[in-house]
Amino acid sequence: MEAAHHYEVTVAWTGNRGTGTSGYRDYDRSHTVTAAGPAAIEGSSDPAFRGDASRWNPEQLLVAALSECHLLAYLHCAAVAGVVVVDYTDTAVATMIMHRDGGGQFTTATLRPRVTVTTPDIVDKALSLHDDAHRQCMIAASVNFPVGHEPEIVTEAG
Repeated sequence: MEAAHHYEVTVAWTGNRGTGTSGYRDYDRSHTVTAAGPAAIEGSSDPAFRGDASRWNPEQLLVAALSECHLLAYLHCAAVAGVVVVDYTDTAVATMIMHRDGGGQFTTATLRPRVTVTTPDIVDKALSLHDDAHRQCMIAASVNFPVGHEPEIVTEAG
């Protein structure tokens, strides 16, 4: 049986400097992202597009969503398979190309999780679970570009 889940966020522009969008350089790209429950996310555009580098931009948030989704799916798969994960850090990267008309698109993303497990005898199983996690990641299944993963599995003893 399929189940529908609904998500609601509010994005509010906070960058009106008094003249709105009267010119490309006359407004700030600042905004907030809110939802019931969590703290607000302070956003802007990428600094390449006149944004504030101290705030999250949508491109970073997309890559973060891919990484988070894989993490959560992976931890679920590990728990079900009896693979004890004690640490997980992902340094995810993605490439976006810009078109001459000002638009653009992501062309690829690569997740590079470094996973620490308890014992050497579960390393191979821990590695194989990344394929299962990828299949279960709803965010990766929803984007129109490839999402790869290059996991590294280590044990607590190093």
